Amino acid sequence: MDRNLTIEAVRLTEAAALFASRHMGKGDEDLSYYSAAEAMNKVLSTMDIDGEVVIGADSSDTALYDGARVGIKTGSAVDLAVKPLDGKMTCARGGHNAVSVAAVGTKGSFMKTPSYYMDKIAVGKDAKNMVDINQPPAINIKRIARAKGKYIEDITVCVLDRKRNEPLVKEIRETGAKIKLIRDGDITGAISTAFPESSIDMLMGIGGAKEAIIAAAALKCMEGDMQARYVGLSAKEKDHIRELGFGDPDRIFTISEMIKGDEVIVSLTGVTDGVLLPGVQYIAGGAKTNSILFRQKTHTLRYINAVHQFDYKPIF
Repeated sequence: MDRNLTIEAVRLTEAAALFASRHMGKGDEDLSYYSAAEAMNKVLSTMDIDGEVVIGADSSDTALYDGARVGIKTGSAVDLAVKPLDGKMTCARGGHNAVSVAAVGTKGSFMKTPSYYMDKIAVGKDAKNMVDINQPPAINIKRIARAKGKYIEDITVCVLDRKRNEPLVKEIRETGAKIKLIRDGDITGAISTAFPESSIDMLMGIGGAKEAIIAAAALKCMEGDMQARYVGLSAKEKDHIRELGFGDPDRIFTISEMIKGDEVIVSLTGVTDGVLLPGVQYIAGGAKTNSILFRQKTHTLRYINAVHQFDYKPIF
């Protein structure tokens, strides 16, 4: 895969973050999301790729739906997994941890999934191969504490703040571990486990399946680990999973099954301030963005701070 796609991936998430941040705190979740999606799509339309969006928007109202063809069709054949705005509720309310994410890989890199729910568990490199989603939280937390050389009471578990995760939260509290509840955007929560300086040691709980794939892409670049399985499926949805070739709808997916090969690039740009990145900061005549770029093949991690001068280069 062309190495020039690394900087192109950053352009995708920078544009989406700039557009989404214009609507921060204004209370309109859909406007924030669609603005980010439109910006990302406009950048994609200029890229020298023959791309297919395999993990895209939940709605066909945007041009980034599953199966959409993007790029000018003359360059490398690639697959994309995108989330123009992860944390649209957070952005609309002016909260923390809203980001824009895009992953680019060779054909077949990303597991294709509908927008169902998945139970997930994610950890960083220091706890790789130590967790088992079939085990109760107490067992997994104890294993993570041992791997990290910490007391259980010093372990922090990130959980999406939803009613469906309330039983899990109760179990975690019974272990004595700390919990970081997030209102939206568990992609950042999962990725944060791979950074030693992060306060988050592991992510657990039920969230979106598409978000699981994107988070797994970044974690694989960082040699982290993740397991996931579908939950809450109706009989019709279980049949759909079988039709997609996954077999048992209750099976557990490993990170290597969610992300195949080693030619994946992931870009993450902050929209609002968060645990990993500052959000977009507007200045006279422009704005500043902060991004992280992951490259799986070389395990390279780049922090990119950009100053955008709108007088010389309007966003669009």
